[in-house]
Amino acid sequence: MLQPSRTKYRKQFRGKMRGNSKGNLVSFGEYGLKSLDCGWITANQLESARRAISHETKRNGRVWVRIFPDKPVTQKGTGTMGAGKGDVKGYVCVVKPGRVIFEVSGITKEQADTALKLSSAKLPVRCKIVTKK
Repeated sequence: MLQPSRTKYRKQFRGKMRGNSKGNLVSFGEYGLKSLDCGWITANQLESARRAISHETKRNGRVWVRIFPDKPVTQKGTGTMGAGKGDVKGYVCVVKPGRVIFEVSGITKEQADTALKLSSAKLPVRCKIVTKK
């Protein structure tokens, strides 16, 4: 499971997800999976989607993960009221519209389409498959 090795601050505010993302071009591979919504992608969801891609392509080609879960999310224990902010439950990536999440290369277009479609089903945001221009 992906998480930062160390952070400067243990807890963060939730923040706002305004505007579009900057990482909106396919840079490394031939095909990419681009988000159409904004949302949080947890480390478990990201790993599940990555494993779906590698399983479908039978580990041929190359996969790039373009996002990293570096935002801590907290949750209070059950039955507690007050007593401040809860403990860190896990880490998420903030994804805005237009962000390329995965890139693949070294496989055919049909393989890339099926693999990226399977991985998009594991993610909580709507996605579309894009190609390098």
